Parts: sequence; C-alpha cells; structure tokens
Amino acid sequence: MIESKLTELLERAGNRTNVGPPPIEAIRAGVARRRRRRAGALSAVGVAAAVVAVGGTLLLAGGPIFTNPAPPAASTPPANAATRLVGIGHAAIAVPEQWGTNQLGCGTPQKDTVIIDAGPQNLCLVDRPKGVESVLVRSGKPIGFRADETFQLDGVRAERQRTTCTGDSPLTVCSGTVFIPSLDVAFQAESSTNAGEVHGILARIMIVSDTIGVPEPLFSESNPAARFSQQYADRLTALGLKPNIQTRKSPGSIPGNILAVSPSPGTMLTSGATVTVTVVTQP
Repeated sequence: MIESKLTELLERAGNRTNVGPPPIEAIRAGVARRRRRRAGALSAVGVAAAVVAVGGTLLLAGGPIFTNPAPPAASTPPANAATRLVGIGHAAIAVPEQWGTNQLGCGTPQKDTVIIDAGPQNLCLVDRPKGVESVLVRSGKPIGFRADETFQLDGVRAERQRTTCTGDSPLTVCSGTVFIPSLDVAFQAESSTNAGEVHGILARIMIVSDTIGVPEPLFSESNPAARFSQQYADRLTALGLKPNIQTRKSPGSIPGNILAVSPSPGTMLTSGATVTVTVVTQP
C-alpha cells in the first residue's frame, strides 16, 4: 500500500502535458445526439449494473479476483437534488451530495469521497474501511492505464480499463478507470463493497457543454516541487474561465507557486466565471 501511495505522489509530481481548448462543438453535437437516445440506453445500463453487482458480490467471497463489467454505455441525466457535479473542464461526474472531498487518511479513503487535488499525503499504512466508495478526478492519463475498451460518452470518445478486484475476503477493493483522451481527464473509481459499485460510479460520468470544472493546478515540469501560476492561468483561460491572480508572502516558498485556488478544483462554473488564484509574491 505504501509503494502504491508513493507512486501516486511521484505521479502527481511528474511530467504533465498541457492540452488545448476542448472540442466544444463536437461536445455539443454529441450531447444532442445522446439525449435523443438516452431513455432507452439508461434502461439497458440499469439492468447491466444490477447484473454486475450480483456477480461481483458472489465472486468476492473467494479472495483475489478479476471482473470485467461492461463499460458505461451512456451517462445519467443531469445531477438532481441528491447529487452534485464534480469535474475538470467539460468532463464531470455526478456524486451523492453526502460524499465529502478528500476524506483521506494517509492517502486512503476513510469515508465515501471525491478525491481531487488532495495534495501531499503522509506515507503510512491505513486500512480502507469496508463499504467505502471513492472516485479520483484528475488531469492526464494515470500511470499504468490500459484501454481495454473504447466507447462513446455523449458523443466523445472515452477509454475504459476493466474493473479489477484485489485483496482477501472480507476486505476486497475493486477499481476501474475511464479516461477521456480529447479532454485529458480521468476518473478512477474504487469500492470496498463490490465491483458493481465501481460500475455504478463510472456510469455517472458525463460530458457537459454549459459548465466548466475548475482544474487542479499541475506540478511544474521544470520544478517538480512547484505549481506555477502563469501555467495555471493559461490553462484556466483555455478552458473558458477567467483567472484572477492574487499574491501573498510565504517565507521559504518559491515565488509564483500556487498557494490556493477558489472556487476549489472540481467546482463546476459557467463560462467566463472568475477563479481566484493565490500565489507566492515575487521578492
């Protein structure tokens, strides 16, 4: 577990590739086509999710396993009163309102949670409680990601890595990932309940054309310890948001490094909305 968390920290500090503006027109056209077919597709997805949930529960009793639930064939309707949207750019996921954000202990989810821009985590061994669901929302393709299947998500090509379950009964953790290459956004769902929960979480991913998720600041390629404000400001602008740079003294910090972002990463905003970025002032 410690090695996996160290890998995650190194991954966040590694090279990242900035992407250009998302294909808005293609997204809008895809959303329109998908909405016309959504009623019938949702029924099929519901049946598939139920079957996977049953299969996952039965298979988990035997220790380490691998499951292959079908990828999400269509996204769910817009978030209702019981859910909220969290995303980056035009890729978002509907999660239950009661889920927290970054509810972690040494990098391990302790409650149902969204994980985004969690920052450095202590490297220690903490077990994941049984029955905890989580989804990591991040920019870039995860290290080790393998596209087992491709599918259309609201008219946009997406890639799905099959769900795998590891560990011994009664505590088995299942994980599955969806990556959207054109938007450079990934969603990694994990569950210590069963594989069906992973499928259900990933089925709530959607493409939205009328709102934009605040991205997380990426670590600098030239300085892995820093997240520089100008690179982040350019990214916000490319997504259609308006950066407002504020400065603050922070002794011992690198000038230009980002200290805070408001609204927080993952928040869905309308085009042109302002994002305040607090950075270390120049000497």
